[in-house]
Amino acid sequence: MAREIIWTGPAWDDVENAADYIARDSKFYAAAFVKEIKKAAASLANFAERGQIVPEFGDESIREFLVRSYRLVYRVSAKQVLILTLVHGAQRLRRF
Repeated sequence: MAREIIWTGPAWDDVENAADYIARDSKFYAAAFVKEIKKAAASLANFAERGQIVPEFGDESIREFLVRSYRLVYRVSAKQVLILTLVHGAQRLRRF
């Protein structure tokens, strides 16, 4: 059964901030980036466990899926995937 995908406000802000940064060089690539992130998040509805456990937390329910050089971090439950944040791969995560 597919899980519901839910974006937190801060996670969507992270996507918009990354897209704004990319758009400084190319609006086309910024739009493509947002589309790719949304597609990756949507794919988690059926395959949430494919992401790796986030090393900073060591909690099996908090996972990450790599999209280009970004980490899409989410929490998995029986019925939903909660998108928590999007961070550049060079950044360390802070506690939620």
